[in-house]
Amino acid sequence: MTNFVESEERRALRKAVADLAAKYGPEYFVAKARAGEKTDELWAEAGKLGYLGVAVPTEYGGGGGGIGDLAAVCEELAAAGCPLLLMVVSPAICATVIARFGTEEQKRRWLPGFADGTTKMAFAITEPDAGSNSHKLATAVRRDGDDWVLSGGKYYISGVDEVDAVLVVARHVAPGAGAPQDTATGPQLLLPSLMIVPTDAEGFTFQHIPMEIVSPEKQFTCFFDDVRLPADALVGAEDAGLAQLFAGLNPERVMAASLATGMARRALDQASEYARTRTVWDKPIGAHQGVAHPLAQCAIQVELARLMTQKAAALYDAGEDRAAGEAANMAKYAAGEAVAAAVDQAIQVHGGNGLASEYGLGALLAASRLSRIAPVSREMILNFVAQHTLRLPRSY
Repeated sequence: MTNFVESEERRALRKAVADLAAKYGPEYFVAKARAGEKTDELWAEAGKLGYLGVAVPTEYGGGGGGIGDLAAVCEELAAAGCPLLLMVVSPAICATVIARFGTEEQKRRWLPGFADGTTKMAFAITEPDAGSNSHKLATAVRRDGDDWVLSGGKYYISGVDEVDAVLVVARHVAPGAGAPQDTATGPQLLLPSLMIVPTDAEGFTFQHIPMEIVSPEKQFTCFFDDVRLPADALVGAEDAGLAQLFAGLNPERVMAASLATGMARRALDQASEYARTRTVWDKPIGAHQGVAHPLAQCAIQVELARLMTQKAAALYDAGEDRAAGEAANMAKYAAGEAVAAAVDQAIQVHGGNGLASEYGLGALLAASRLSRIAPVSREMILNFVAQHTLRLPRSY
């Protein structure tokens, strides 16, 4: 199922994306981010060339590939200094969920735009009082005649200011039902509903969260004040449970891992070039094992994370959702650790230059550290592996 050598088509895709990204590069990306602007030119060109839609079914204008192809696009953009966070969200989570569970009308409405990059959609699950506990979501949706009414709030939602709609995870509330309660055997299972909410919907407002991360994509708190939605705002079944939700979250983990390994490759390439050319005491600093060995260790970590990501993508594309969930979590963990180590070591190799704006590594520092927290924290992944892989007692 998993090849250790990517197909010729995948390698060609990587090269084409790398060539595109080289036209823009980290200077373009950082300049846009620091100016508070968006990378619209890069996104539009990537969409026009079909790179954003490689995983969208061909009948809706996409390339008909899998999440592994989309992850390759994401990684190569990040490796070239253009880590597009919305790639993790819009074409990966949202397009995948709509392609798998949407009605034919929803697919015709949304998928062509995902395919050519003219449509962007955010994804909203995190809440202030729930954190990683998706069983405790308070945002709720209920029936009101033929409509839906959405109430609640989300936070740390990426890119709300530049998308057409938000795919919101809400607790489905049947008439007379209350909030889910903890029991002696653990929390009751959440029955999430996935709702497409246009950003101009009445009652939907959002507020920017200032962050120290240098990125064009901003973070927001979202407020849903009895937002009335039509019947076709619901994607999939209203009582499908967590299985339908994780059909979107497993690709998210694969894509987050690819974004992280791309950033790690960028940092290692820059550190290696510096170590080859920076001469102190009449020889390049890379000739010293104290510099070379830590970089070599980071390179090994990155390659292991890339391989696990490839396995997770292959399992997901083969329809092995359970195995893909385990692999995707492991890939996300490995990539988060790898990028944090690689960026830290790249800064150390550069010495004082590591934090100079000229070299751009300082801008990667916060983003690389975030990879150990979002979209799922390393601790929750360890909980998952302990419980599901090692079959240890549930610890939380």
